[in-house]
Amino acid sequence: MEKFLMGTYDVVVVGAGHAGCEAGLAAARMGMKTLMLSINLEAVAMMACNPSIGGTGKGHLVREIDALGGEMGINIDKTFIQSRMLNTAKGPAVHSLRAQADKNEYHIEMKKTLEAEENLHLKQGEVIDLMIEDGKACGVVLKTGAMYRSKAVILATGTFLAGKIFIGESVFESGPNGLAPSNELAQRLREYGLPIRRFKTGTPARALAKSLDYEKMIPQDGDEMVVPFSFMNDDLQKDQVKCWLTYTNETTHEVIRRNFHRSALFGGQIEGVGPRYCPSIEDKVNRFADKKRHQLFIEPEGLYTEEMYIQGMSSSLPEDVQEEFYKTIEGLEHLEIVRPAYAIEYDCIDPLDLKVNLENRHIENLFCAGQFNGSSGYEEAAAQGLMAGINAVCKIKEEMPFILDRSEAYIGVLIDDLVTKGTNEPYRIMTSRAEYRLLLRQDNADMRLTERGYAVGLVKKDRYERLLKKKEVVAEETDRLKKKILQPTALKVLFDVDTRLYYGKLVFDEYIYAYRFAVATGVRPGELVGLWYGDIKGNTVNLRRSINRLVEETTGKNENAIRSFDMGEEAHEAYEAQVALLKASDIPLNYSTPLFQIPNQRALFKRWKKYQRDNGIEPQVTLYEMRHT
Repeated sequence: MEKFLMGTYDVVVVGAGHAGCEAGLAAARMGMKTLMLSINLEAVAMMACNPSIGGTGKGHLVREIDALGGEMGINIDKTFIQSRMLNTAKGPAVHSLRAQADKNEYHIEMKKTLEAEENLHLKQGEVIDLMIEDGKACGVVLKTGAMYRSKAVILATGTFLAGKIFIGESVFESGPNGLAPSNELAQRLREYGLPIRRFKTGTPARALAKSLDYEKMIPQDGDEMVVPFSFMNDDLQKDQVKCWLTYTNETTHEVIRRNFHRSALFGGQIEGVGPRYCPSIEDKVNRFADKKRHQLFIEPEGLYTEEMYIQGMSSSLPEDVQEEFYKTIEGLEHLEIVRPAYAIEYDCIDPLDLKVNLENRHIENLFCAGQFNGSSGYEEAAAQGLMAGINAVCKIKEEMPFILDRSEAYIGVLIDDLVTKGTNEPYRIMTSRAEYRLLLRQDNADMRLTERGYAVGLVKKDRYERLLKKKEVVAEETDRLKKKILQPTALKVLFDVDTRLYYGKLVFDEYIYAYRFAVATGVRPGELVGLWYGDIKGNTVNLRRSINRLVEETTGKNENAIRSFDMGEEAHEAYEAQVALLKASDIPLNYSTPLFQIPNQRALFKRWKKYQRDNGIEPQVTLYEMRHT
């Protein structure tokens, strides 16, 4: 086949998945003429598996990508259909944002962003070979014979390399979601001596929405107060869709066990290693035989489709077995499968072959990102794509590599784990992997990373100025709090209203406590919002909502908001006393992004008890004592 030169670029990105999108945008926004090539433009930012962004640990990555000037956070803010903050019963270090996406809109919005970027050129074409001269990558060759020269190449091939689909006994070559695999490039990479391995992942079936019985499932609503992924957004209130929770049962497990011999996983057809933290349903039933049920979530794939994603139920069993075991689940008895579950096996590189800047150790100017590096997940891929894009530009400009330390970011943990420890399975980020996780909260990613992104040339001036303004406000408020002295009389106000609330009539908790502290100290109520929960008749109520309702009531709006909680008599008395205190104060009652937490309850309690003893006040049972005796 005759080859011909079609163009010259600074950077060529192979692949337009989540890694490729961030890599291409980073290089282009840093001034490089960049070409992005995708085997099919329908694969741009494709959500081949779960239609969501974020989750435990992953939400931290998205926030860090955004803080550095990446696009994932902005794109999901445009296209989410439900948003929830996870792990709120735990400390702020592990709070993680997760948003359900309209997967088609996510693809469309990202593609529009790529097409609108000034230095970025998006084209459809299958790369079958690299151009290598003197041990350096200097371009790519397409299946058509077209050649594109470049100063750096970024491989972000996802699960397309030598992709193979498994559905029971049926095995065929394919990329994700029915797209064509990339076989020729996979073969050439092996010939170049790269340490290639086989990994496996999978996806569950998609069901027709109208075939499900939602009355038998538990609805899962989004958060009332939506927290944006991007630090450039303040308010994202919109109507949200519901998801649903249901469970497998013993009958489900029996159907699966009876058909183990028909699973590609147990039949020996699959040679690749699958993700430990996202096993198939047959793997769960086999490994956790003592479990009587496993949870699964039913999630809409978008606003303009009837397809529902069955999270937690990926499988490589045959279609007839899939239909049989799905129909044993409550709410899915009449399920109609529109896309069967499948496992996919693909080529990836041993990440120990990479430098910490994600450049290949043996082929200079060849950078690697995403699932090609042995990771799993959209967020992990996007984080690596961003870093590969930045470092490709740094290499071209002959500048120092852009490296994030483990103490600076989850991105640093992710890359350091991959390139120094390696992985024998698809790598997933987790909060437990970060030794400095107490400092690496998702809500302070901008404070940690935006200045670094600005220094390297990716963060734009408007984002940087926004950060400077935030830092100024935080510094002023911190200085004000340092000068604020808490007097014993204020402590008495803080606790007196609490003293006679007993379990039988206890209907509100920390949010009232937070307001009393606000009254006593002059701290603005908005600063105390965010990480507290109160129990109202056994139901967990987000403190943000509770505080907001108190603000509305206190300011004369929604007069019946608090009384809708059906408080007991003594609770009403405490509430009325609290409202009186608030109305008598000059504290601004505006909701704002939380900057501070209430100081430790135990320390305040001890100070209050000492105050009682020193002043001869009759000891009374406090809320703290009821909880800790």
